[in-house]
Amino acid sequence: MKPWLKEHWVLPKAADADFVCAMEDVLEVYTRPYDPLRPVVCVDEASKQLVADVTPSWPMQPGQPLRQDYEYERRGTANLFMVCQPLAGWRHVKVTDRRTNEDFANLLRDISDVHFPDAEKIVLVVDNLNTHKLSVLYRVFPPHEARRLYERFELHYTPKHASWLNIAECEFSALGRQCLNRRIDDQLFLTSEVKAWNHSRNAENIQVDWQFTTADARIKLKRLYPVLVPAK
Repeated sequence: MKPWLKEHWVLPKAADADFVCAMEDVLEVYTRPYDPLRPVVCVDEASKQLVADVTPSWPMQPGQPLRQDYEYERRGTANLFMVCQPLAGWRHVKVTDRRTNEDFANLLRDISDVHFPDAEKIVLVVDNLNTHKLSVLYRVFPPHEARRLYERFELHYTPKHASWLNIAECEFSALGRQCLNRRIDDQLFLTSEVKAWNHSRNAENIQVDWQFTTADARIKLKRLYPVLVPAK
């Protein structure tokens, strides 16, 4: 890195009551034991740029890695929704053209009716993206259907500037390293590759053992908590 270039971080403000309130709420959710009737489900989304070779690559040979020309052709982007149930070692990735209100509403219906149809209540952890609201159900479905789906969810938001609190981010990190760190030229191929990764990871039953607690936060992130002045 050039010495005059700096890394940019999204940093929480000190003494931010809104931040710590949302953080402790999510951390409490992560302490709940596994309950198939009230599954804790984390959702996030990311985009993947689709790019193709301009000059054909030279395939791998014994002792010789894949070689690609630096030039590439942009072919748009695709959206990926990550849905994971950390305590069950289960995840599902849905590839879509976009990330509109309709896409998120349809994802919620999939979570409710396809992935967790027997749950009494689905405990959903999401970030603060503008489409991550249950009100999108009323934008997409008739009122009776929107209300039915609304009643299926218990929503918890991670704080702003704290996407690391969403366990779905951990799954995206693994997906990026193991599957997406290469050129993928179209959405159909992307979908098939993600599906294969998803199947393999679920077969391994990789569960998330979340260790960071509210007690840890009150020590390690003390600067984020408001300082209370004793009443005189």
